[in-house]
Amino acid sequence: MNSSAWDKFRKQQSTEREQLQRLLSGIHPLLTKCRTTVPTEIELSALAAVLHSFYTGVENIFKRVAVELDGEPVRGDSWHRQLLLRMKEPTMHRPALLSDELHDSLIEYLRFRHVFRNAYSFDLDWQKMLPLVMRLEDTFRILEAELAAFVE
Repeated sequence: MNSSAWDKFRKQQSTEREQLQRLLSGIHPLLTKCRTTVPTEIELSALAAVLHSFYTGVENIFKRVAVELDGEPVRGDSWHRQLLLRMKEPTMHRPALLSDELHDSLIEYLRFRHVFRNAYSFDLDWQKMLPLVMRLEDTFRILEAELAAFVE
């Protein structure tokens, strides 16, 4: 793999990580509040939008890996799941990006993304969202650490 593809990927993932950091710092007060208080319907909708945006940003990084480093954009009906699966497998051009643990954690965010895109906001269930919301910042920290190791 040539170094210009890696350089391009490094810039792209850095920009995406900054956007994710901005997303999480903006919602941090609500995340803190939700540790002790059940969110209102409006707060629940905001949290759902953040969970969706978070996974979309993470997936954008994975799409960049697929295009820039693997040279194989994802296609097909189950491309979201396939893309996530590919990130825990090394290729001849790159090491694995995700640990099994992070992959398994991100599958839950991917599942929620699907729910979010196919449900009305009044159908959102706090009990189902709670673990994702509570783990959001830790999941991002782990992702950042694994991405940092990957780009080195």
